[in-house]
Amino acid sequence: MLNQGALSGITVLDLSRLLPGPYCSMILADHGARVIAIEDRKQYLKDGLFLPSVQRNKSHICLDLKSAEGREIFLRMAAQADVVIEGFRPGVVDRLGVDYASVRKVKPDIIYCSISGFGQSGPWRNRAGHDVNYLGGSGVLDLIGEAGRKPVIPGIQIADIAGGGMNGAIGILLALYARQRTGQGQYIDIAMTDGMLALLPVAKFHHEQTGTNPPRGRNMLAHGYACYNTYETADGRFLAVGALESRFWKGLCRQVGLSQYAELQFDAVRSQEIIEAFAAVFREKSLAQWEAELGGLDLCVSGIHTMEEALAGDHFQQREMVVTVPRPGGGSETELGVAVKLSATPGSVRTPRPGFGQDTQAVLREFGYSADHLRGLAEKGIIG
Repeated sequence: MLNQGALSGITVLDLSRLLPGPYCSMILADHGARVIAIEDRKQYLKDGLFLPSVQRNKSHICLDLKSAEGREIFLRMAAQADVVIEGFRPGVVDRLGVDYASVRKVKPDIIYCSISGFGQSGPWRNRAGHDVNYLGGSGVLDLIGEAGRKPVIPGIQIADIAGGGMNGAIGILLALYARQRTGQGQYIDIAMTDGMLALLPVAKFHHEQTGTNPPRGRNMLAHGYACYNTYETADGRFLAVGALESRFWKGLCRQVGLSQYAELQFDAVRSQEIIEAFAAVFREKSLAQWEAELGGLDLCVSGIHTMEEALAGDHFQQREMVVTVPRPGGGSETELGVAVKLSATPGSVRTPRPGFGQDTQAVLREFGYSADHLRGLAEKGIIG
C-alpha cells in the first residue's frame, strides 16, 4: 500500500507556472496532497516554458481561464478544493474572475495563496521580474561575489525556491492548521522579495554593529578570513573550509602545518596573508587527497562537488535524496528526493512527472463532465 503522507485528503489547485508556485505545490504533493496543476496550452505554446521536474506526484490539465466556460470549470473544481495557488502578477486573477473573493463564494473556507515577485501591495507590486531582480531588489545580490567585482548571479534560483516556493508551502501549512482550529480559510500574500529580505539577519546584525553594509567578498562569512573560504586544489578542483569555531580553526592549522596562525583567526590586518598561506598549502594536493586526509576529521572541511557527483554519492543515495520512479509502460526516471523527513507520515515520490495536460480528460471526468461534454470543450479550445 502506498504511503498517504501527512497531507492526505487535502486537494490543491495550482494555477501557477514555471518554478515558484509549482515548487510550492510539489512540496505539498510529496507529502500526500492531491495537486491538480492547471495551465493554458495557448500560453505554453507561446512561451514553450514547462519545468517537468517539479510536476511529480501531480495531475496536470489544460484549461483556458479566459473563457467563461473555463472559469466555470475552475470554480466547480475549487468548490471541492482546500487550497488554491496562483503566481500571476497582481490583478490578473481578478480580471480572470478566479480571485480569492470569487473562489470564496463557492468555497468559503478556501486557503488561497498568491505568489508574486514583489507582493500584492507596495510601489513595486506591478513590476515584472525574475529571480535575479528579486535578489537585486532585496539587497541579497549585492552580497554575492568577489570583492571589487560585480555581483555574481547564483547558479540556483534562490528567490523562486526559498522566497516563493518554500515560503508559500509554509504559509499554506500554517493556514491549514489555523483552519483546523477555527474553521476559517484565509488569503496568503507571498512576495519573493520579502522572502529574500528575510534572509538577511546576519547581514543586518553586521550593519547594526558597524554601521556599514557587509562588504561583498570580504566579510566574516564570505571570503574575508581564511577560516571561512574556498581554496583551489592541485587538480583545479576546490575545497570549502568552514572552520568558524576556534577549535576547528586551530585543529585545521595544526593539520596543514600552519600552526603559526592558530591565534590569528580574525586578525583583520593579516587576513590576506593568512588566506594566501592556506591557498598555497591547498594547491599542493588534489581534491581527492585532501578529502581523504581531512574529510574524516572534525574540522569543517569538505570538497566542492559537482551536481553529478552529489547525485551519485553514497550519502544522498542512502538519505533517499535521489530516487528512481517507474514510468507507466516501462522505463523509469530519476528524481530528487523529499528533503523533509517525517517518521510517522513520510513524504514520497509516488508517481512520475506528467506530460503537459495529459490528465485533463481523466481529472474533469472526476468532476462530473461527460465524454461528450469534454469533446465539445476540446473542440472549442477550452481544454487541451
